[in-house]
Amino acid sequence: MKTLIVSTEELAAHPEWRVFDCRAELTDPDAGPRAYAAGHIPGALHAHLELDLSGAKTGRNGRHPLPRAEDFIRWLGRTGLRAEDQVVAYDSAGTSYAARLWWLLQWVGHRAVAVLDGGFDKWMREGRPVTRDVPSFVSTVYSATPDDSLWIDSDQVLRDLDTRERLMVDARGAGRYAGIGETIDPVAGHIPGARNRPYTDNLAADGSFKPAHVLRRELEAIIAGYRPSQVVNLCGSGVTACHNILAMNIAGLDGGLLYPGSWSEWISDPSRAIATGSKP
Repeated sequence: MKTLIVSTEELAAHPEWRVFDCRAELTDPDAGPRAYAAGHIPGALHAHLELDLSGAKTGRNGRHPLPRAEDFIRWLGRTGLRAEDQVVAYDSAGTSYAARLWWLLQWVGHRAVAVLDGGFDKWMREGRPVTRDVPSFVSTVYSATPDDSLWIDSDQVLRDLDTRERLMVDARGAGRYAGIGETIDPVAGHIPGARNRPYTDNLAADGSFKPAHVLRRELEAIIAGYRPSQVVNLCGSGVTACHNILAMNIAGLDGGLLYPGSWSEWISDPSRAIATGSKP
């Protein structure tokens, strides 16, 4: 059972694995489906960030709220997923979107899920096959129970501002964290006390994950003073935060939590405190 990352070689050797194409662009909801239609890894189905991996927006719950568990589980059934299936998720953005599906499957108890290390870009660089064919799978009645201990809501984040019981780690780039050059959300800055670990820092120059011992050294420096289970990962909308959770697990620092609403939910209430600058 693969639960973290798999190589392109491993995926190519296992055509029976269930593959999901998670390619997306935050500024263009149709970019992912277009990329999938143009060519994808054989056997892959497309997982749409907005429709499949996120829930309905209310204007107060962030740009990519968690889907309702029952909706996500029904979607898994429509894809024909079985409890015994090994899942591999990939994208072309440093596995940032694939990590969202990885986390959601962990949430509903499907442990056999990993991301493709290096993603679609590495697959293409190696000259591996792509297809435009859309595979067909028989629908299943997928049964799962979500583990809501894996995430916290804004009320818990607010309490932690006073108690410092947990540490917030923000996966956005240094500029957006500092409140400089914000291009997506209407308010710039970060949650007071949050430390910055851009998800891109988890990757080597070729887009694959850094070795586990390197990730551990770097992440331990970020979360110093806290246990992994006290770390709450956030970003702009709860997507790239999952990448940091995955990196923590690769490093052997299991137990990190997700704040799904993240910055885009936090700023929907103007009474919530914000900070700017490069320091927590």
